Amino acid sequence: MLKGLGNLGDMAGMMKKAQEMQSRMAEMQDELHKITVTGESGAGLVTATASAKGELKSLDIDPSIFSGDDKEVVEDLILAAIKDAQAKAADRAQEEMGRITEDLGLPKDMKLPF
Repeated sequence: MLKGLGNLGDMAGMMKKAQEMQSRMAEMQDELHKITVTGESGAGLVTATASAKGELKSLDIDPSIFSGDDKEVVEDLILAAIKDAQAKAADRAQEEMGRITEDLGLPKDMKLPF
């Protein structure tokens, strides 16, 4: 009598997995704000710390780079450190999301929206 319903049992399982994934992604979003990464430039003269979401948390500049007329060099070092931190943040976020997808039986390299 219910032969025409086909794979509805599979559909219920898929819905359950989707809800679980949604819940785990929400938890991961909160965690990504707590995880920090540090980028640097100029052999550590400038370091930038960011959350795994890419939000800049702190910037540390060695005072020795402020000697002379090196304003452009200092600016470049600051930008490089921030970009390095942001790249590391993106990598870390993708790594964390890969764990969730893998736990749910999905391909680890599956790109999920944040």
